[in-house]
Amino acid sequence: MEYRTVKKEANEEYIVKRSRFIGYCRPVSSKEKAEEFIASVKSKHWDASHNVYAYIIREGNIKRYSDDGEPQGTAGVPVLSVLENENITDVCVVVTRYFGGILLGGGGLVRAYSHAAKTAVLKSGIVTMAKSKEVRVVCDYAFFGKLESFLRSENAIILSSDFADSVTATFRIKESEYGLFQSKLTEMSNGRLIPEIINENFYEF
Repeated sequence: MEYRTVKKEANEEYIVKRSRFIGYCRPVSSKEKAEEFIASVKSKHWDASHNVYAYIIREGNIKRYSDDGEPQGTAGVPVLSVLENENITDVCVVVTRYFGGILLGGGGLVRAYSHAAKTAVLKSGIVTMAKSKEVRVVCDYAFFGKLESFLRSENAIILSSDFADSVTATFRIKESEYGLFQSKLTEMSNGRLIPEIINENFYEF
């Protein structure tokens, strides 16, 4: 199971015909977190002409948007469309506009809000989150080199290697690949290495 989202909060500014558009993007995990982010941008830009937003939350498949006073369909929907077209979720985008005195028209508004939203999203960095297992394996020093090479060949992400009386390797692997990985590990080590699952969650790959 995988989904796409953004990695970090970011913002990007865009000016067209003296109107200033500032796109803000943040990863959010709930409707409440999205609303908090929207409120914080509105508070920061209380004097702006418009603070348009859209967000998508994975849990419950929640989608919301607001034109915030712009003509219907010219602001919130284009911002939401950017999120849908990038196939990202658990994300909120707010586009702040300071009117520059020149009307942009319906098409101009759609293009401006879409551009501001997309540049903010891309600056935030799109990542794939995969349901994964965090696993621990203990082996002797003589076998560690072989284990390390095997983990890398299986696209496991090595988190730590603890060298004591023996070596404890902690790594992360996608849940969808774990069954085959476990079989290969058993075969490769003649059944000597027993993986211990210590955590399960969504992680960035």
